[in-house]
Amino acid sequence: MEDTITTPATIRARVLRVQCDCLLVCDCCACRRIVVHAENACCFCPGDLVCIQYSGAMTKSIPPQISATCITKLCHG
Repeated sequence: MEDTITTPATIRARVLRVQCDCLLVCDCCACRRIVVHAENACCFCPGDLVCIQYSGAMTKSIPPQISATCITKLCHG
C-alpha cells in the first residue's frame, strides 16, 4: 500500500451555495465546482469570494470534495 503525501493548498473561489456544514464553490482558477466541508460554512453567503486553505487532499468524486482548515472571506460579490 502506498502512502499519499499531501501538501497544504489554497483555493480562491466564489461561493455558489451554502449548507450548514458545507459550501459549493467555483474555483476561480480552474473554473470547476468543489464541495468544501467546513464547520463555519453557514458564515458565508452565495456570491462571497473566499480563500480556502485545506490539506491538499481532494476526492476524485464529481464534484470533488475537500475539508477546509480555514476559510477567509475576501469580498462579497
